[in-house]
This record gives sequence, structure tokens and C-alpha cells, in this order.
Amino acid sequence: MRSSHDGLVPLKSGAGFRFAIVVSRFNSGITESLRAAARAALQEAQVKPDDVEEFSVPGAFELPQAARCAAETARFDAIIALGCVIRGETPHFEYVSSAATNGLMSAAGETGVPIALGVLTTDTEAQALARAGNDSDNKGREAAAAAIEMAALFRTLGRPPARSSTHPFGFGPGAR
Repeated sequence: MRSSHDGLVPLKSGAGFRFAIVVSRFNSGITESLRAAARAALQEAQVKPDDVEEFSVPGAFELPQAARCAAETARFDAIIALGCVIRGETPHFEYVSSAATNGLMSAAGETGVPIALGVLTTDTEAQALARAGNDSDNKGREAAAAAIEMAALFRTLGRPPARSSTHPFGFGPGAR
């Protein structure tokens, strides 16, 4: 989504929304850049630092499990899932990237909480680095922008705001 001039379309306001960022540690040089860009985008969109929680997982395969768990707490208006899977010499790439993307979509559908896909699936490390660079094309920023937009849409459609803290009996997909 580029504007007609030289930058990105301005981010929608994220003020008043709560977000979880779930980040894979595998390929950490790349995922750290995605995380930093997502954080910067949320800050640019006026999301308060206290309204963002981060969770780290071993790899992209674990992203759906953690994203689902975060969504089930009802503490977040949207989840941002960030990871990187780079093709190797075995079919492992297909299994992990498919499990991550399908698992995240399933978690979003089953919990009713938007989960933005910020998982790079590239053929080479150079391609991943290009998508996680320090510029406007960083996919962490794009995932944060999608999460903000979906949180706002769900609120417009009548979704109640996320709770700011957990309640001993108030977690799970039906807690909203």
C-alpha cells in the first residue's frame, strides 16, 4: 500500500488498542529487524508502550501456538506474528512455512482475534534481509499496519475492547 508520492500510506491510529507481538528467535537477525519495525509502526500510530506485550518463541513452527494462547487471554485486540523461514535443501521449508501460515489463520478464525502474518518465507537469506531492512518495505511494519487496521475494523463491527489485565476466570476464546 504505497501512496502516490514517495512513502507509505500513513498508519491508522492505534490509540486505545492492545497488541501482542509474537516473535520467532530462529533467524534472529532478521526477526529482530521485523520486531523493531513493528514496534516503531505501533509507536508511530500512537499505541502506548504499555499497550504492547512481546512474546518470544523458538521458531516459526511455534508461532501459531503462542499467538492462539495470547488471543485466548482476551487481553489483545490483535496479534502480530513475526518469523522467518528460509528455504534449504530439504522439504522442511514447506512443512514449517505451511504449518505456520495455516496455524496462524486457524488460530485467528477460532479465537476471533485478528492475527497479522509477518512471517517471511523466502528462498534465500538475501531475500529475507531485503524484506526486513531499515526502510519502508519492512514486513514487520506491514504486519503492524494490518493488525491496527483489523483491530479498528473489529471494533467497528462491535468487538469489545481487550481487557488490560487477566481475570482468574476470564480467559479463553469465549471470554470476550
